[in-house]
Amino acid sequence: MYEPNVVGDWQEYEGHAGLRVRVHRLEPAEPPRGRDDAAEGLTYFRVRVTVENRGARQVTVHLEDGQIDVRIGPDGESAFLDWRNSQFIEGFDVYPLRRATAVLYAAGPEASLDQVDVQVQLRVDEEWADRRLWAGGLGLPGGECGTSPGTAREEGLAHQVSAFLRDQAEEGTA
Repeated sequence: MYEPNVVGDWQEYEGHAGLRVRVHRLEPAEPPRGRDDAAEGLTYFRVRVTVENRGARQVTVHLEDGQIDVRIGPDGESAFLDWRNSQFIEGFDVYPLRRATAVLYAAGPEASLDQVDVQVQLRVDEEWADRRLWAGGLGLPGGECGTSPGTAREEGLAHQVSAFLRDQAEEGTA
């Protein structure tokens, strides 16, 4: 298994030249068509998955229910996925230098949303691409995850990566 990406990172697919995917905009959001009764007492959030074609030919992309898995909290429990409000990519032709975005609405206990893992398995031209994982969390402005600068809390890979990048950025600006 590859190292997980941090939410916001692009991941290129080696078997499909020029094709890359990004999980981004992990943010609190209410669903547009109203809350599902099964999500009573849970906190909703939205995540976007963008597929970009930087290759020379058009590809047909499928990113439907069952191809995106969202896990929350330190135990990796499944988030409630609101399929009715989510928008998927169903057999869309992505031409060179174009993008297509899926918008997924999910919910979970607020205490578990500081650690969110999103796994994506893209289907391109009827071929399954490798699964990829993005790690992030809710709770800080901009959908970032992590701790305040200078602290080292062991809260998972996403928090460690975020803290490391933040520390590196601070060193470069001094």
